[in-house]
Amino acid sequence: MGDDTKNGTHAGPRPDRGRRRHPALDFGPIDAERQRGRFDPVVFGVVAVIVLVFLVWGATDTAGMKSFVDDALAWVLENTGWLFVLVSSSFVAFVLWLALGKFGRIPLGRDDEEPEFRTASWVAMMFSAGMGIGLMFWGAAEPLQYVRNPIPGTDPEHAVENAMAQTLFHWTLHPWAIYCVVGLAVGYGMYRKGRVQLISQIFRPLLGKAVDGPAGKVIDMLAIFATLFGSAASLGLGALQIAEGYTIVSDGGRITNTFLVVLIVVLTICFIVSAVSGVARGIQYLSNINMVLALALAIFVFVAGPTVFILDMIPASLGTYVDQMGVMAGRTGAEGEEVATWLGSWTVFYWAWWVSWTPFVGMFIARISRGRTIRQFVFGVLMVPSVVSLVWFAIFGGAAIFEEQTGAMLGEDSTEILFGLLDQYPIAQVTSILVMLLVAIFFVSGADAASIVMGSLSERGAAEPKRVNVVFWGSLTGAVAAVMLVIGNRSGEGGDSALVSLQNITIVAALPFVVVMVGICVALVRDLNRDPVVVRRRYAAARVEEAVLHGVEDHGDDFALAVVHDEEATNPLAPKTPPAGMPVVDVES
Repeated sequence: MGDDTKNGTHAGPRPDRGRRRHPALDFGPIDAERQRGRFDPVVFGVVAVIVLVFLVWGATDTAGMKSFVDDALAWVLENTGWLFVLVSSSFVAFVLWLALGKFGRIPLGRDDEEPEFRTASWVAMMFSAGMGIGLMFWGAAEPLQYVRNPIPGTDPEHAVENAMAQTLFHWTLHPWAIYCVVGLAVGYGMYRKGRVQLISQIFRPLLGKAVDGPAGKVIDMLAIFATLFGSAASLGLGALQIAEGYTIVSDGGRITNTFLVVLIVVLTICFIVSAVSGVARGIQYLSNINMVLALALAIFVFVAGPTVFILDMIPASLGTYVDQMGVMAGRTGAEGEEVATWLGSWTVFYWAWWVSWTPFVGMFIARISRGRTIRQFVFGVLMVPSVVSLVWFAIFGGAAIFEEQTGAMLGEDSTEILFGLLDQYPIAQVTSILVMLLVAIFFVSGADAASIVMGSLSERGAAEPKRVNVVFWGSLTGAVAAVMLVIGNRSGEGGDSALVSLQNITIVAALPFVVVMVGICVALVRDLNRDPVVVRRRYAAARVEEAVLHGVEDHGDDFALAVVHDEEATNPLAPKTPPAGMPVVDVES
């Protein structure tokens, strides 16, 4: 029988029907019919009602909603801030342990299955996943903000080095380890075990058939909540940056709520059309163009800006990042109120934002990684985006720090800093328009997939959810983003006041899914311990050790090992016949 990995079939003889497959053998073929989902009215209805209540409340009682979010945030930071800090570093250690240990050779697919994509294409798509609105928004702003306002408890004389190290801490290993956890669990379940692409299905080793009942529905609801609010935060960031760019390019006035809402509506329509159009090639084409444009922008700033300073920044940032890793990973609110407040604005927000994106990004990187081993998956997912982030922040963050140190005024709000930086170089009008275009396409090419994921989660794992479902979740994402911005932009000034609202609501919404992710780690390890690769290793170690012991006892150094059929298993009186001329130590099955 030939190999047909694309259809999920297993090369080689299949087990006899009615017989239980030996746990040391590869899993059976994937049943493609199980990938067809059905609409889940409970998951859809409960999440929809809660989000709609949030929208009505936020639209009719902005002050009351803001007060509630502020109180909820204070409770989360005071009581669970440590949880975000602890689990984020634990996820890094966890995925490295998986990759470097006995599970590293397990493939996300059949034993004999080749990777679906060539390594070059896989790395290119990973690079694409590592880029987005976040890097555009924070590339220049975050390091500069740390230099302007040194991180509590750090030496102001080393503010530049600390700023770059803290930025890398937020954007390299930790976020991608968070994505890695869900990506591994989803990829293993789909391509190794043939499960439906639902977050709840990851818990089958722990909950058994209960994942098909209320417990599983709650898990999928939490995944939708996390994805929706994470996507809304990204939409809000994109809207803030495009609005700021528009006011600079057009010499317009302040950013009003009306302008932000209209902008969000336009962006929402764009990504909904993208999600339901089925023109995957067109979106892929736009994404590839965006990668080229982003690379061109980075090269432009590198050449037009302080090139030598940027080159110096790369090794200096990396060295400080490695040196300060333990300090940054251990920073909690126990160090004082100032540190706790700072963590809520930066580190805890980032961990919450990454957690909220894990259902979408995890499914994406799982989808492109079929056939890869766990070791290949982990190191590819961790290293490729981390290198991209290192170079990106060295260019934009390094340039922003250099220009401000030499007397340039880059703006106060985070939304202004990138445009203020570009204004120091030639063709600022063109590059500013390019930034707005990049942000818009980055969001459209990502948010459409997030809408499809939410549709899939509310249709019991359907690979292609119904269009009306996708439109609904996309529209709800836009509405939530608008309310989040309006709550924080009550003064009508935009900028960092609206940004704080996005951060606060994201942290509160992501908390439940942090607990889900801890459960995902436990369920994944339990699954992997039963994997045929691991079972075979246990069998091999036990049998070979036993055989070698008997061989040395009976024949000294003059013996060999052979696999022979154990006749005693069916006929205890049958004599064992070793190969002629060779001492054989029986390896019993």
